[in-house]
Amino acid sequence: MVYAVFAPLIFAILIPFLSRIKQRIHTGWLILPVPLLIFIYFLQFVGANFETKMQSTTWIPTLNISLDFYLDGLSLLFALLISGIGTLVVLYSIYYLNKEEQLGHFYTYLYIFMASMLGVVLSDNVFVLYTFWEFTSLSSFLLIGYWHHREKSRYGALKSMLITVLGGFSLLGGLILLTIETGTTSIREMVAMTDVIINSEYFIAILIFLLLGAFTKSAQFPFHIWLPDAMEAPTPVSAYLHSATMVKAGIYLMARFSPIFNEVPLFFILLSIFGLVTLAWASYMAVRQTDLKGILAFSTISQLGMIMAMLGFGTTYGVFAAVFHILNHATFKGSLFMVAGIVDHETGTRDIRRLGGLMTFMPISATLAVFGTFSMAGVPLPFLNGFYSKEMFFQSSLGLEGSGTFVEGLITAIPIIAVVGSIFTFIYSMYLFFGTFRGGYKEDQLPTKPHEAPIMMLVPPAILVLGVIVIGLFPNIFNNALITHSADAIYGDTVTKDIKYWHGLDSRAFQMSLAVVVLGVVLYLTKDKWSKIYSVLPGSLSLNRVYDWIVEKIESVSNKITTSYMTGSLRLYMMLILTAIILMTAGTLLYSGGMNFNTVDLAPITAQEVIVAIVMAIAAIGTTVARNRIAAILILGVVGYGLAILFVMYSAPDLALTQLIVETVTVVLFLLCFYHLPNLSSEGQSVAKTGSNILVSIGYGLLMFVIGISAYNSRFAETISSYFMENTYEEGGGHNAVNVILVDFRGIDTLFEVAVLFGAALGIYAMIKLRSNKGAK
Repeated sequence: MVYAVFAPLIFAILIPFLSRIKQRIHTGWLILPVPLLIFIYFLQFVGANFETKMQSTTWIPTLNISLDFYLDGLSLLFALLISGIGTLVVLYSIYYLNKEEQLGHFYTYLYIFMASMLGVVLSDNVFVLYTFWEFTSLSSFLLIGYWHHREKSRYGALKSMLITVLGGFSLLGGLILLTIETGTTSIREMVAMTDVIINSEYFIAILIFLLLGAFTKSAQFPFHIWLPDAMEAPTPVSAYLHSATMVKAGIYLMARFSPIFNEVPLFFILLSIFGLVTLAWASYMAVRQTDLKGILAFSTISQLGMIMAMLGFGTTYGVFAAVFHILNHATFKGSLFMVAGIVDHETGTRDIRRLGGLMTFMPISATLAVFGTFSMAGVPLPFLNGFYSKEMFFQSSLGLEGSGTFVEGLITAIPIIAVVGSIFTFIYSMYLFFGTFRGGYKEDQLPTKPHEAPIMMLVPPAILVLGVIVIGLFPNIFNNALITHSADAIYGDTVTKDIKYWHGLDSRAFQMSLAVVVLGVVLYLTKDKWSKIYSVLPGSLSLNRVYDWIVEKIESVSNKITTSYMTGSLRLYMMLILTAIILMTAGTLLYSGGMNFNTVDLAPITAQEVIVAIVMAIAAIGTTVARNRIAAILILGVVGYGLAILFVMYSAPDLALTQLIVETVTVVLFLLCFYHLPNLSSEGQSVAKTGSNILVSIGYGLLMFVIGISAYNSRFAETISSYFMENTYEEGGGHNAVNVILVDFRGIDTLFEVAVLFGAALGIYAMIKLRSNKGAK
């Protein structure tokens, strides 16, 4: 499993080099085997006799963080979706993306995302899970903004980043509280300590933090607004991230942690309410969209809401139906995104108002769209997998009586909301298919004469549609081998259900399905008559406007705050920095009781030291009152050389030598830039500025004095100096302890310090060359 997770990351490093030969072969062909091999690897675990697997590799032992990868039914389902659909997306992208595009960037981002999603669903350690979780946000930001020359792509990428990362921070807070309360970072061990978590004083905070993390990632109302704007990404990205993988990460999170909240009605109530509201609102809003991917975006939101609601029901049937629909949704929605991309690719537009009559020109694409849209609509046909899970959704919404979780009014409302949301799902599904492939052909409105896509571009959606049909015809094959194991992992107990097409005419769930079809057909045929309702609801109301207002206010307020102190005054910058250090450090010392003044172990003070200290103090004060720049430089040098003398008195010749060199170079540098030094005249210096200078200087000096004394008297462990002295010669091969420490014991530190200096030198050299070149021009 470790290799399966990190294989895409390793190849992501190689992709920029492989992309250089794209003139001879498309980069996608070179990396296509990676997700395919990962899919085959996970496929071997599918079966009725599946057993969980665990692999652990130490990462940060001091923080109890290990790379613990755990494979159970739930993670297996997601791993198969991530790798399987990832394979099809890479194949599809080979024909969707032109060789002239920045393919190295695209596939690098895509493989980072693939590895991140695998890490999320396989991680047992909560902080490893969170690390991969944030990588999904980062990589999706890069993928959505892939066409960064488009303003809408940049806007959509930033929007998704802000909302999902905000949820990520919330998730981190919940995971930290869980770790504090349970004393473990393992999800499996947390599940075993349910009582500790539920009885914790932080329980409500934990619940809210986890829900926010899941709702933002899985685009639940009101955080769903990022997903439609993310459709500016290339269609392969939409088919992968926004139908099968990333948007289901929040669903996975709730499914994984739901055993902890089995005895908490509030958890299931919140999941159900937000899920049902998301289903109803998104399906309603999908009907008003005119962009093919916009319709699919809102349809995805509505389907995610339905899955979240089923998890929220908390029953065995609801959990089973949720898992089944996760699989079904990935097949029909992935195929529909690819078909939408084909339409855009071959006609030059995704605007459904300009489309129509394309079945004649694109018969294969239209056939694939029939299966995808009718499955999504839940049309009661035995070869459409979407109908099975849709009917299970209805059945689970009817089976809440006596559960003890929901109040009576909510139990009555849930099936009604389910039907209303499903009716609009039927409408937008028919709208998507018939508005694109049937009706009148509008040749004058199409940028390109339509034609069927290349056969290899049709293969990926055809495979997904084949999955729709096969699952529809033989659902119990997948049930026993995969779905049941996934439901078991969520529910925490054995969940066994038979998937049947026919339950009889007296089945209330089937009657609800028929009502959806009948009312859906009527409303679709009369869409032009009632669609004016959108001018009333939502009318001018828009959550996007709220988001834009918040972002604009944050930017404007931040700009005002920044411009208030970024004035170009070095004095102001130093004042702010030093004041912040004084307040934060002094506050920490006072709060933690770190001020420990004990002079018993301090070395005695001699007259020579007092004399040197007095000279240094006089020189420091003299520097502030000197009005001649050369005099100020020389007097300041006295302070530095006095410090070197103190080092000599305390038997630190190396430090004294270093101080002498630094001080000499500093004085020389001051003299070299003598011309650019400010005028030291006291004219124009206000009393307030002088007073603030004195106050900050004295405060910072006192703080350093307090820190020095307190640090010496606040040792919580034995000093390491004795170890260095004992091993300097034996281990380091030298008599000078300081040199051996710098070169051997802390050689890596020294190496990076040298690297930093080298980088700074290169930067200075580049600026000098740049200025010289400008001067030459």
